[in-house]
Amino acid sequence: MSSSTDPDHFFQTNHSLAEAERKSLKSKNKSGNPIRLPSKILAVIADPQCPHEAVFVAESAGNVRRIVVDTGDKGVVYRGPKAPLSSVAIDSTGKTLFAGCWDTSIWSWSLSNRQPLLRYQGHTDFVKCLITLRLKTTKVVVSGAADASIIVWNMETAERLHVLKGHTRGVLDLAVDPSTYDHNNVPADGLQEAVVFSAGSDREIRRWRISLEKAEQLDPETPLLVHETSVYALHFDDDGDLWTASADGTAKCLSRFQNFQPDSTIQHGDYVRAVALDEIGGYVVTAGRSEDVKVWDRGSGELVSTFDGHYEEVTGLVMLQQRCVSVGIDGTIRLWGLTHEEMANTKAQDKGSEKLEVGDDVSNTRQADKGEQGGLTEEEERELEELMHDDD
Repeated sequence: MSSSTDPDHFFQTNHSLAEAERKSLKSKNKSGNPIRLPSKILAVIADPQCPHEAVFVAESAGNVRRIVVDTGDKGVVYRGPKAPLSSVAIDSTGKTLFAGCWDTSIWSWSLSNRQPLLRYQGHTDFVKCLITLRLKTTKVVVSGAADASIIVWNMETAERLHVLKGHTRGVLDLAVDPSTYDHNNVPADGLQEAVVFSAGSDREIRRWRISLEKAEQLDPETPLLVHETSVYALHFDDDGDLWTASADGTAKCLSRFQNFQPDSTIQHGDYVRAVALDEIGGYVVTAGRSEDVKVWDRGSGELVSTFDGHYEEVTGLVMLQQRCVSVGIDGTIRLWGLTHEEMANTKAQDKGSEKLEVGDDVSNTRQADKGEQGGLTEEEERELEELMHDDD
């Protein structure tokens, strides 16, 4: 017997029909000059070799794809996994690409020839976040997963060096403390140790001192508790302060000089999935389930601009100088300029596009590859929704 995932073949409530129509109408918009992919996008990082021009994205179709944001080129694809990818990282030498997968493993590829390399297996649930380090002369991968564990791996052998326990629910993000490890200034023989911060769906932020020989939690009895619920994202700014994004609807700046207690709070509203810093313009950018990308004045905390383009949840932000790239469940990559002139132009364009009708010509919008199937089954769609919000 054949089966279908077409929503038109199933009973739908008035609300779900109205929501589907809203998304269909909004999907026509060109705000942020969208680059469309055939599946949902769950994570994004800047390409370290072209940090102002390109990004890597993790797709629910099981691919990692390199996107050149100005041209829309999306032809460089890393394949292999049959399950969604929820995180992506690149080693410090720029030679190896990593992706955390729903299949509980970490996949890796040669960045240059796209050939699959080692798989790292040891987690028992979705791998949600990844970072890479070089300790002494050994390169390592650090991963966090929905199984509430953090694993430190030998990058060259896939051997587990340490398994860290402390969180009681899934680990959602990892960030290395720049005062202990500067990615831009790692000596040839590496560093002895690094301090890594972890955020979880248990609302806790924990700190770990990691070396090749051992790993230990710092102040295990007193994790940072600055949010009411899940902490989705961690980001250190150039001053060494820690920015957080949470399901409680806020982004916060945790001051290093106040022992990482909140120095300022931004009320984004709804779940905040991502936070990014424009260090040049002095802006904070937030995004999440509300679909909007919001720009805030870092000093005053005032809302400066709202970019309305995505028509489903925004899952990631990354800065390319004074431009912000946003990605989302709608399968689009959008680019937002953050100079005063660019933000004013975007606002003017958005006002003009409000008159867009369903039948308007949208042929110039860059479309997804028609020959590539990236859809999820109905069961996978439900599982993705649970993955995104199991930490509410």
